[in-house]
Amino acid sequence: MSKDRAASAIVVVLIAGLFWSFGPLVVRNIDNAQLIPWQYLFFRGSVIFLVLNIYLFLVEGIKFTDNYNRIGLSGFIGGISLGIANISFILSITSTTAAITMMMLATQPFVAAILAYVFLKEKISKTTLIAITVAAGGIIFMSFDSKMEGTLFGLLNGLLSSLGFAGFTVSLRWRKKTPKFTTVAIAGIFCSIVAILVLIFNESSILISLKNSSLSALHGFLVCSGLILYSSRSRYLPATDLTLLSLTEVLGGIFWVWLPLFGINEIPSTNSLIGGVIITFAIIFYGLNTKSFMFRYAR
Repeated sequence: MSKDRAASAIVVVLIAGLFWSFGPLVVRNIDNAQLIPWQYLFFRGSVIFLVLNIYLFLVEGIKFTDNYNRIGLSGFIGGISLGIANISFILSITSTTAAITMMMLATQPFVAAILAYVFLKEKISKTTLIAITVAAGGIIFMSFDSKMEGTLFGLLNGLLSSLGFAGFTVSLRWRKKTPKFTTVAIAGIFCSIVAILVLIFNESSILISLKNSSLSALHGFLVCSGLILYSSRSRYLPATDLTLLSLTEVLGGIFWVWLPLFGINEIPSTNSLIGGVIITFAIIFYGLNTKSFMFRYAR
């Protein structure tokens, strides 16, 4: 693989993470977001499905529908994994602080490393094992805030979201010929179907205010745009490296809701900050002790 392709892949995945980082800011502008997570998921998932299919139509024409016949087991598992990640993210971000949710997502490189080792036979280095152990300590420290209402629920859903996204990433690497954008579309429709079933079971209305539905659609567009970028470069980088680079989502997600300019002013708790510092240290340790991306792929 050429150095230029590896370099461009790195830049594109970093940008994808930035697209996703605006998610917490969008959610925080939702009116009573904790009361309408399933309505939010329905609109967001529908937009993801719609935008992906429009994109595929513009790129491939009407023959894009053939992709659904070629999705295979890897695409199906990847779509469901990403759908679960999307659902868990909303349940987490609407029940706890953005810092806790985003720091749970920061465990993606380590979860991906384990899954890649099990399913793709990609070896886990000593560096990765040490980083995983340190990050686990940070997660445990952040869980000390679980006495706050909803925090433990949010933390666990954040971890589930991390697991789901790591599973999606590994699926992209499993069979490289799988239609990757179609996998993302499956995730969107999966979210919508699950949301509809939950709303029917709870006898809840699907309708929400124009403001909330518009923000849901905006979030869906941001997620979809980032996934298009991320999936388009998945063939050029290993699963662990993909998730590591996408951690711009975590850093940006915490920053945007804290930045006074946007009016949210969500300041992380002391335990969240300490746990976050521990996880960040694990990520930095991993990055500094991993071989250079450029030289690895330029061979």
